[in-house]
Amino acid sequence: MNKILKSSDGDFLKKFHEVVNYDRSEILDVSSVVSEIIKNVRERGDAAVIEYTSKLDRNNEVQLEVSNDSIEEYIKDVPEDIKDALDLAAERIKNYHQKQLPADQSYQDENETTLGYFWRAVESVGIYVPGGTASYPSSVLMNAIPAKIAGVKDVTMVTPFTDGKINPSIMYAAKVAGITNIHPIGGAQAIAALTFGTETIKPVNKIVGPGNIYVAEAKRQVSGTVGIDMFAGPSEVVIIADTNNEPKIIAADLIAQSEHDPSAQSILICNDESLANNVIKEVDDQISNLPRGEIARSSWDKNGYIIIANDIDESFNLSNQLAPEHLELLIDNAESYLSKISNAGAVFLGKNTPEALGDYIAGPSHVLPTSRSAKFSSGLSVYDFLKKISLIGCTDKSLANLGEAAIKIATNEGLDGHARSIEYRLSKK
Repeated sequence: MNKILKSSDGDFLKKFHEVVNYDRSEILDVSSVVSEIIKNVRERGDAAVIEYTSKLDRNNEVQLEVSNDSIEEYIKDVPEDIKDALDLAAERIKNYHQKQLPADQSYQDENETTLGYFWRAVESVGIYVPGGTASYPSSVLMNAIPAKIAGVKDVTMVTPFTDGKINPSIMYAAKVAGITNIHPIGGAQAIAALTFGTETIKPVNKIVGPGNIYVAEAKRQVSGTVGIDMFAGPSEVVIIADTNNEPKIIAADLIAQSEHDPSAQSILICNDESLANNVIKEVDDQISNLPRGEIARSSWDKNGYIIIANDIDESFNLSNQLAPEHLELLIDNAESYLSKISNAGAVFLGKNTPEALGDYIAGPSHVLPTSRSAKFSSGLSVYDFLKKISLIGCTDKSLANLGEAAIKIATNEGLDGHARSIEYRLSKK
C-alpha cells in the first residue's frame, strides 16, 4: 500500500474520503449472542453470571465479589515505583477535573420569573475495566476519578479475572480512586449485571469504560435502560508537523498509537516529502525491534498514512475532516493555531507533548471520541457524571405576563388541558 497521499494529485480527494469513511471497527455481528447473554443474566442473576464467567474468562473458581482483604493482598505485589507513578497520575487527574465543576445559577427576569438550573451527580456508576492483554490501571483512574469529583456516591468496578488472574496494579489504582466495590467479572455478562442487578451486584445508573466488541455491543443494547459514555472504536492519532522535526520522534509517536491494536490508525500530515520518506523509514526500523511490533506493523500497513498538504491551512482542514481522537501539533507556536481546530478529542501542543503523556499522567481523561465522532462529542469529563436540572418559578406578576401567551400556544396545539391549568390560576387573581 502506498503510504503517501499528496493533496496535489488528481485523485487525492477520492483517496482521502476513502480513508475518512473506512470502518476500522471489527466486522463481526455479535448482537444475537450478546442479546442472549443479557436475557439470561436478567432472568437468572448470579447463576448466569457465574456460568458465563467460568466459561468465557476461564475462571473455574468464580467469586462475584473482591473482599477488602483480597484487595490489600493484591496491592502488596505492586512495585513502589509503580505506586508512586499512579499516585502522581491520580493527583493530576483530580486537580484537572476539580476545575471542571460547574456552578448552579438562578436569576429573576424582568417579569419576576425565577429561572436557572442546578447540578446533581448521577447516583451510581459502573466502571468497566478490561482484563487480559488490555489490562490498564490508567483506565481505572481516568474513568473513576472524574466520577468521584462529580460527586457520584456509589462507584462499582467490574474487571475480568482471566484464568483467575488480575494485574495487581489494577487493584492499586482502584484503591487510589476510592473504589471498594469490585466484582471480578467481565464481558457482556458484566454489563448486564450492572444494568439489571443480580443477587450480589447492585444495578447502576450509568456505565463507562472501554471493552471488546462484546462489551461494546452490550453497552449499545442496554443504552436507554442505563446511561453509557460512548461507543469506543479503535484508537487513532493525527500528527501535523512542520519541517523542523526529527523523523525519529514523529515515527515513535505514530507507532505509539499503532501498537494499541491492529485496527488503530496513525496519520501524519506535513508539507515536506523528504520528511515523509524519512519518517516511513524510521517507522519500519523502529517496529522491527518493538515487543508489540506485530500489532503495530499490522496497524501501520492497513491504516497508516502520510499526507502531503500544500500548506498549514489545508493541513488543519484535512485534520478536521478526520476528527481524530488525538491531534498532535508538532509545529512552532502551536497554540496560535488552536482557532483552526474544529474537531478533535484532545490536542497536544508543541514538540515536547507526546500523546502518551495524555494516556497516563497529563490530567484530562484519556477516554476520548473515536471513529470521527469528535465531530459531535467530547472526551469523558466531570460533565458525564452530572445532570443539569432546570429551575422555573412564577410570581403573580410573571404568571399574568406569560400566561396568556402560553394559553394561546397550548390551544393552538390542541392541548386544552394545558391551557386550563394556566387559566384556572389566572381566574383566581
